[in-house]
Amino acid sequence: MIYELTDTSKVKNFYEGWQETLIYSCLQKVMGKIFTTDIASPKSVMAYVGCFAFYAGEADRELVRKKPDGFVIMVPQNKEWEACIEKCFPTAKKVTRYAIKKDTRFDKAMLKNMVAKLSVGYEMKEIDEKIYDLCLTDPVTRDFVSSFESKERFLELGRGMVIMKSGRIVAGASSYTRYKDGIEIEVDTVEEERRKGLATIVCAALILRCLDEGLYPSWDAQNMNSVRLAEKLGYEFDHEYTAYEVSGEDRTH
Repeated sequence: MIYELTDTSKVKNFYEGWQETLIYSCLQKVMGKIFTTDIASPKSVMAYVGCFAFYAGEADRELVRKKPDGFVIMVPQNKEWEACIEKCFPTAKKVTRYAIKKDTRFDKAMLKNMVAKLSVGYEMKEIDEKIYDLCLTDPVTRDFVSSFESKERFLELGRGMVIMKSGRIVAGASSYTRYKDGIEIEVDTVEEERRKGLATIVCAALILRCLDEGLYPSWDAQNMNSVRLAEKLGYEFDHEYTAYEVSGEDRTH
């Protein structure tokens, strides 16, 4: 049986040293949930938020097998969890992701210069009630707000900037998730507007917005293009890590 753990202090030590703000979101009970097979004395845990599941403690097949519905990115703490995931989901796609350091000291002047390069015909806007609704109309922009349980929750905790062109969102950077001290950045650009520097500009705007509020804009990279964009903005690469992409249709063994 899988249970939601309400007293997250019981498992804080399971994630000791794991610098991942999505885990912080769950432990701090800002958003996301933590699951276990034993509420009284947890030995295995899964922190789940957005579409990410972080497994820690003793590798447990039941916890892996009964994954959340839909597409899930499973992140194992160690080789034992890797083997467990591979056994439960033999068709899962094993991928390499790239962790970015969490102590960046940003050059505000450089970021402001980046934002100033926005071309005529484009407009920078913050995600408000109307932009929130607009984000939900396109699969490219949906993830800017979709991890939050409601519009009200996003407007309370979320932060986001978009670039508009002819009334349409063509690029954006937003809080995929929120923890007490900051956000995890989600960034995307519609296909026909890519390679124009819009992602750099909108990310710079969001970082400045966060810094003005005393929030840390955390970055985690899916691929090397994301790493290069992060480095352009002032971040530093930390290390590679393994994850598994599991579709909603995958069946366990």
